Amino acid sequence: MSQYQPPLSDIRFALYDVLGAEPLLARLGFADATRDIVDAVLEEGARFTATVLAPLNRVGDEIGCSYDKATGEVGTPPGFREAYNQYVEGGWPALTADPAYGGQGLPHLLGVPVKEMIDAANLAWGNFPLLSHGATEALLHHGEDWQREAFLKPLVDGRWTGTMCLTEAHCGTDLGLIRTRAVPRDDGSHAISGTKIFITAGEHDMTGNIVHLVLAKLPDAPAGSRGISLFVVPKMRVSRDGTMGERNAVRCGAIEHKMGIHGSATCVINFDEAEGYLVGEPNKGLMAMFTMMNTARLAVGLQGLGLSDRALQNAQRYARERLQSRAPGGARHPEKPADPIVVHPDVRRMLLTCRALVEGGRVLGYHAASLVDIIGNAADEAERRDADALLGFLTPIVKACLTEWGVECTYHALQCFGGHGYIREHGMEQLARDARITTLYEGTTGIQALDLVGRKLLQLQGEGLRVFLGMIESFCNEHAANPALDAFIAPLRQQARDWATLSRELATRAQANPDEIGAASVDYLFYSGYVALAYWWARSVAAAEASTRPEDFKTAKRETARFYYSRILPRTLAHRAAIEAGADTLMALPDEAF
Repeated sequence: MSQYQPPLSDIRFALYDVLGAEPLLARLGFADATRDIVDAVLEEGARFTATVLAPLNRVGDEIGCSYDKATGEVGTPPGFREAYNQYVEGGWPALTADPAYGGQGLPHLLGVPVKEMIDAANLAWGNFPLLSHGATEALLHHGEDWQREAFLKPLVDGRWTGTMCLTEAHCGTDLGLIRTRAVPRDDGSHAISGTKIFITAGEHDMTGNIVHLVLAKLPDAPAGSRGISLFVVPKMRVSRDGTMGERNAVRCGAIEHKMGIHGSATCVINFDEAEGYLVGEPNKGLMAMFTMMNTARLAVGLQGLGLSDRALQNAQRYARERLQSRAPGGARHPEKPADPIVVHPDVRRMLLTCRALVEGGRVLGYHAASLVDIIGNAADEAERRDADALLGFLTPIVKACLTEWGVECTYHALQCFGGHGYIREHGMEQLARDARITTLYEGTTGIQALDLVGRKLLQLQGEGLRVFLGMIESFCNEHAANPALDAFIAPLRQQARDWATLSRELATRAQANPDEIGAASVDYLFYSGYVALAYWWARSVAAAEASTRPEDFKTAKRETARFYYSRILPRTLAHRAAIEAGADTLMALPDEAF
């Protein structure tokens, strides 16, 4: 069975040493987020995830959710509901929420390591509270006063959970094709009718109510995505004073049988003239939904990170214990019948690849969360504006890269086990299966790439990229004479300049041929992700060298960074070559030839 030990040492390094969480949070006005408080939250989060959630991970995979066709009710795996009750009793749903609605008001930068630990311990369980935060954000920013009062408090304290209902059987990405309808009623509510699929935690037995945020079209709505509105549709009806009433006309029609995350209820939800209320302006629902979706995309990126870290932990342990053959240069442990497989170069290649992507990815993801805090709390308008642009640019990178690297790392870790990784006993095959969904839901990797190139680079003219390039340039100038960073500064500076040049060239080609956007987007996204990680690895080495941490810790950071620069960063060369090959290599073959 796979094991999980929350990596508190590296989490603290990322927060305190690399990102400077203490002075940052103090400057942003988080008076309660002292180091003592942050450490206490991390310690308790580690205890809860390691002792309560992690033991249920295999249970959820093997037993899964149950569905009662007669009633439409969904049962969660054994222990899941009890764990959720402990989660609520511990105050975890309210950790970063607005105090006006019962939240603790702690920074998002503290919420992300807790989220990482939850996902590493038990991804399927973590999906049940996953979208409550996004539902809270959507209602907070776009809902009416009575909606915030009625729905936010029970969502914040965990008594209710939230969902995001977008997808229909005939349309996924192209939401302009949705058929769900909302008919106005005399009392100000709407009758919502339609069917949504792939709804995470759409029905379960953990809470007394489920708050569905549903995309639908009004009778007079314009065609396409300009005619989408957002509605709040609770499972149990909720009056304007917050009183919960009788069952709404919302029913689970089925649960999906999936490759992974068996303990997570992925539902078909039927709305049969269900009572719902408009959130925000008519026909402006997509804008409101993106408030929720962008929050979820960062959260899913952390899912990839958490699974990668758990897989790496188990692979490293196995590589130290598994005896097989001798080291190429001669026996390292002649007293044993064979050497542990960690001595073999190819095993080390896989472990170091995972380590470089996990530890670098952790700082990348945490930095994105810190931007949310800056946007909401910085006194300087220019700082808030730059943070907003940078967060928009980084969101598709965090979501796509951390999840794709999650697939890569779980497969590398499984490979370290050989045939033992493919059987259930060690739990590695579950991690590989669970990781696969993260590249698909909340927008596939291809959709993230189109958002990055089509919107963030072209439509917004690379505003966020300019902020990031400025960060890299400032860092390189600051450490130009630092001998500890000799191996990193010059390559990083050149990579940043090449990134800027490539971006300009792509924008020019896209103006002449729109196919260039889709042809280059995925390669451009990964190119961007690898350069971003190069920056954070250089920052990590600088932070480690300046710290009082043990020499073996500093050595590990330095050597992992050298591995990254030498063996992973060169992947940018292949991605650049693919981008420069142009759209014709993809579009020349006639449609009918496929």
